[in-house]
Amino acid sequence: MEIVRLQDIWVRHQDQVILKGVELAIESGEFLGLIGPNGAGKTTLLKVILGLIQPHQGRVEVFGTTPQGLGGKRHLIGYVPQRSLIDWQFPASVFDVVMMGRYGKMGLFRRPNSRDKEAVLHSLDRVEMGEFAKRQIGQLSAGQQQRVFIARALVAEPQLLLLDEATMGVDAAAQERFYQLLGNLKRDFGLTIVLVSHDISIISTHVEKIACLNQSLYCHATPTEVLSTGTLEKVYGCEIEVLAHGKIPHRVIREHP
Repeated sequence: MEIVRLQDIWVRHQDQVILKGVELAIESGEFLGLIGPNGAGKTTLLKVILGLIQPHQGRVEVFGTTPQGLGGKRHLIGYVPQRSLIDWQFPASVFDVVMMGRYGKMGLFRRPNSRDKEAVLHSLDRVEMGEFAKRQIGQLSAGQQQRVFIARALVAEPQLLLLDEATMGVDAAAQERFYQLLGNLKRDFGLTIVLVSHDISIISTHVEKIACLNQSLYCHATPTEVLSTGTLEKVYGCEIEVLAHGKIPHRVIREHP
């Protein structure tokens, strides 16, 4: 069953085209990696799905309606923004940060009750951060902080989870645990996950589908299909070196202007 459908999506900023004729359908339960060079429109595409950016042309459907038409069901979409957009010095505890995500489900004008507090603790336990509930968010490592923000997204009980460069600034060991966490959440709770990343070699071993974006959507296929058809060369506009490792041949992008 499709839960996201984008039809002929165009987004412009002043005289610049950000997205050009994007067509994309995301199935329920899919784990999709969204890749492309800097400035390709990946974050913009997530914000179109969220309803934060209105396309100049085209139609967006999420759970059978427009993002704006979701109303009280907006909590069905969870969002983890880029780390660079978050003020990590904000004086809030881990518990309080996750509770912020609960307001999308309970409403801004209702005080949290015991059920909401239990949901926060349960969400933290799901990402193995329950013992840090009273810790200040700025005192955590980058990997721990990202787990907390996943918990914040999960506490509203979403069915679709959007993550924007979620592993940026996270060390290799924490990245591997992070991807294992996402796989477990997908398996255990049936989440549909869209993950924006620059790390083609890593996400290709974890996701089920890859969408290649550079203003236009070049393909939406399995990692094996994407890595073996020359699509990456078209998307990035440069040659790609092949690095054999594991079950899937990884690709390394050469430096280019």
